[in-house]
Amino acid sequence: MTAPATEPQAPSWERDGVRLEIEGELAVVTLCQPKRRNAQSPALWRALAGAGRDLPGSVRVVLLRAEGVSFSAGLDRAMFTAEGIPGEPTFLQLAGAGDQELDDTIASYQEAFTWWRRPDLISIAVVQGHAVGAGFQLALGCDLRVVAEDVQFAMKETSLGLVPDLAGTKPLTELVGYARALEICATGRWVGAEEAVATGLANLAVPGAELDSAARDLAAALLAAPRGAVIETKALLQGAAGRSFEEQRSAERVAQARRLRELAGIGD
Repeated sequence: MTAPATEPQAPSWERDGVRLEIEGELAVVTLCQPKRRNAQSPALWRALAGAGRDLPGSVRVVLLRAEGVSFSAGLDRAMFTAEGIPGEPTFLQLAGAGDQELDDTIASYQEAFTWWRRPDLISIAVVQGHAVGAGFQLALGCDLRVVAEDVQFAMKETSLGLVPDLAGTKPLTELVGYARALEICATGRWVGAEEAVATGLANLAVPGAELDSAARDLAAALLAAPRGAVIETKALLQGAAGRSFEEQRSAERVAQARRLRELAGIGD
């Protein structure tokens, strides 16, 4: 498949490790520091959050991909040193902050991980090699995951005395269940492609050479459906876990009424 011409956005973000390209209704967000295995920092998180804010309203599907052999090796280890990353609070400074300041800082970091599930978009993480800690949680932030056969997920936070705090615990538990999620997080073990697909963590695993084309094929299939129907269906499925069977039936009826009236041209 030949991709349409792309429109690069906010090139200054590339200094922080993020590139955004718009291809009509498709946006491609790329982690672009392959020599550093796309290690993550607060600057990268601000760039990712900015990419989400700057998406044109015409975008329906977002691909999140990464250059190099690894999707993301996790946190920049400089964050764990006494010196930290220039211009960013060190871990010691964070630990010494007041409760509200610390909560606000972590919440600002989480913004990079939460916009991918917006109701008007479907996001696909395209994952190869290692996706560790923050890298694992970034992939979990997306609606869908297409992985290479060499993928290795791991949640290493507990080995550092920390917890996964970048919005990854809920989607992980929803995808693989409480018991397996606890085991994955508490042991920090590796999860390969076969297990990822078998447990629902990944939708599809393909040879590395086919990863980008498989992701684009999935994106094309999602774009082929009418936008309104996709948005309504996503909302139904996202809310299903919090509704009773009868409540879900009612939500389906209400959503279908909106669709029928829109298709008939008699909606609000």
